[in-house]
Amino acid sequence: MPASDMATQSTPFKHGVTWSEAFRVWLRVAALSFGGPAGQIAVMHRILVEEKRWISESRFLHALNYCMLLPGPEAQQLATYVGWLMHRTLGGLMAGGLFILPGIIAIMALSYIYAAYGQVGVVAALFFGLKAAVLAIVVEAVVRVGKRALKNNVMIALAGAAFFGIFFLDVPFPIIIFGAALVGFIGGWLRLAAFQVSGGHGGSGKGDAVVDSLLGEDVPDHVKPTVGRALRVAVIWLTLWLVPVFTLLVLFGSGNVFSQIAVFFSKMALVTFGGAYAVLAYVAQQAVENYHWLRPGEMLDGLGMAETTPGPLIMVLQFVGFMAAFRDPGTLPPMLAGTLGGLLATWVTFAPCFLWIFLGAPFIEKLRGNKSLSAALSAITAAVVGVILNLALWFSIHTVFRQVQPVRGYGFSFDAPILASVDPWALALSVAAAIAIFRFKTGMMPTLAACSLAGIALYLLGIRS
Repeated sequence: MPASDMATQSTPFKHGVTWSEAFRVWLRVAALSFGGPAGQIAVMHRILVEEKRWISESRFLHALNYCMLLPGPEAQQLATYVGWLMHRTLGGLMAGGLFILPGIIAIMALSYIYAAYGQVGVVAALFFGLKAAVLAIVVEAVVRVGKRALKNNVMIALAGAAFFGIFFLDVPFPIIIFGAALVGFIGGWLRLAAFQVSGGHGGSGKGDAVVDSLLGEDVPDHVKPTVGRALRVAVIWLTLWLVPVFTLLVLFGSGNVFSQIAVFFSKMALVTFGGAYAVLAYVAQQAVENYHWLRPGEMLDGLGMAETTPGPLIMVLQFVGFMAAFRDPGTLPPMLAGTLGGLLATWVTFAPCFLWIFLGAPFIEKLRGNKSLSAALSAITAAVVGVILNLALWFSIHTVFRQVQPVRGYGFSFDAPILASVDPWALALSVAAAIAIFRFKTGMMPTLAACSLAGIALYLLGIRS
C-alpha cells in the first residue's frame, strides 16, 4: 500500500484529529458540563477554540447562533454540531451522546435514591434545602434572560402577555411560543424597528481569535446540502424518534403511562425554545395537575438534581419520566418501570436534537441571513422571559406556602397561595439563597450545597421534621 494511502487510512480527516483524541476531548467536555448552558458553552469555547484550536471563533459563534434557533438544549446541540463538522455523522453522535451520558447516569442514580428514600428523614431535608436554592436560581434566570431579551417596550409587552397568558389563563405553552414567533416573523417581515435584532449572540470583539483552526474556514464536503441527503436524514431520524412512540400507542393504548410519556415529551421536544427554564413551567404544571405524575414540590426536587449534575438542565425530564412510570408500573416492578420510563423520556427528548442538527445544519447560511426568522427568534426569547417568570412564581408558591387555593372562573385558572400557610424556614432559606446569588455573586454550586446542608441541619436539630 502506498504511503499516501496509509496516511489517508490512519488520518482520514484533513484536520488530523483522530477518533481517539476526539473521544477523550468530548468526554472531558461532558465531565465539565455543569452550570447550565452558559457555563457549558463557555467550557466548549475554552477547550475547542482556545485550547485545541479545532475551530475558529467565527465558526463557533456561527454554529451557536444556529443552535439557538432550534428547540432543545443549545449546548448539547452545539456539541453535536461541532462533532458533526469534525467527524461527520458518527462524530456528531459521539459528541452529542457523550454530552448527555454523565447526566443520564447521575439522574438515574438520584431517581433510584429519591424513589426509595425521598420521604425519609435526612433525604427529604436535603431536597427541602435544594428547593430553596433552585427557587433563587430560577429568579436569577428571569433577571439574566430579561436583561438580554427585553430591549424595548414591544419586547417587554410580549413578555408580559406571555406571563399573563400562561399563569392566569392557563394558555398552553406551545400556543404562546408559536404566537410569539408569528408576531416576530410578521414584525421582521414589515421591517419594524422593534424587531430588528443584531446578528447572533455577540462575539468576543476579537474577530477570528483562532485563525489557524484545524478545521479551517472551507466548507467540508459532507456539510454541503443536497435534497437526497436531507431526505435520508429525515427518514432515518424520524423513524428512530417516532416508531417507538407509535409502537407504544398501538400496543398499549393512549392511556398507558409509557404511551403518555412518549407522546408528551415528544411534544415538548418540538417547543423547547429558550432553554429548559421556559418549558419546565409547562412540564411542571402538566406533570402535577394533569397527569398526576408528581406532587407539587417534587418538580423542584428534580430540578435540584439536574442543577447539581453534569449535562443539560432538561435532563430533569428523565426524573419526571422515572417517577411517572414508578408510580404507575402496571405489571412491572416499580424500579424497572421507572428505569424504562426515565430512559424513554430521555430518548424522545434528545432524538429530535440529532435530527435538527443533521438535517438543518447544511442550510445554516440561509437561515442566518433571514431577517424575519431572526425577528421571530427575538420575539420567542421575549416571550420566554414571561414563561420563566411564571415558572419562578409557580415554584415559589409551592415552595414557600404549604397550601394553595385554586381560582377558577371568568377565564382565569391559577393557584393562589393561602398566606397563613407560609413555611417560614422555606422562606428564610429562599431569601438567603437570593441574597447569596444577587448580592454576593455566589456561584450556583456553592449556593445549592449550602442550602442542602442547611436543610439537613434543620432536620438534625429537630427544628423542622
